[in-house]
Amino acid sequence: MLVPLTRQKFEQIIPLIATGPQYKYYWGKFSNFLQRLLISVVIVAVILLVKVVFRLASNPILFFLGIIAALFWWWYPIFQASIRNAKCRRYKYSGFFRGRILDWWITDKLIGKQETVNSKGELVIVENREKRINIEVGDNTGFTVELEAPLRPFHKAIARGQIAEMIVMSNRPDLSSIDDFSDVYIPSRDIWVSDYPYIRRDFFDEVSNRLREARQTRQERPRRRRIEE
Repeated sequence: MLVPLTRQKFEQIIPLIATGPQYKYYWGKFSNFLQRLLISVVIVAVILLVKVVFRLASNPILFFLGIIAALFWWWYPIFQASIRNAKCRRYKYSGFFRGRILDWWITDKLIGKQETVNSKGELVIVENREKRINIEVGDNTGFTVELEAPLRPFHKAIARGQIAEMIVMSNRPDLSSIDDFSDVYIPSRDIWVSDYPYIRRDFFDEVSNRLREARQTRQERPRRRRIEE
């Protein structure tokens, strides 16, 4: 099932400004925070050095730049998430897709390499790998998409045949060609499968529940007619 969404609803589901989960995603690990903090300190030090060397008088512009630099560690995750959201929002049309999980499998993904020295003084390259879950979602029309995400313990509840929902994006009004798609929701297990949390889940749930109720209403009408007859 593929139901077109209005532009207003699409922009509610995928907001321009980063949500809490999206901010948390780009906040990263403690090492990422330290990197951003170091950048803040360096930029502020450069601004102060320029001010002293060139004997610049205090002015609002310089003060404003200093504030932005000092808070770089805080606002940069917001900027990163908002840029990623904007890439989705550039698509002109969108739709709510409900299909089923056709298949799933586990893979290993290389996420980085680290050079270290062992006890013999030899250089050793350590590969950092991450378990990933891959799911294939489709419907009876032949439409299929594949999504890859970090493997989580609750993913063990995923099974073939379960209903899966997502937002799809396109530049064609009839959605005949899908250019991108969001994270996947499995309502029977209340599980989200995603690498990046694109969706505002409260608005997504609203659309999902409304379509589910409409479908149930259509299914009940023929039953009522048979009973009346």
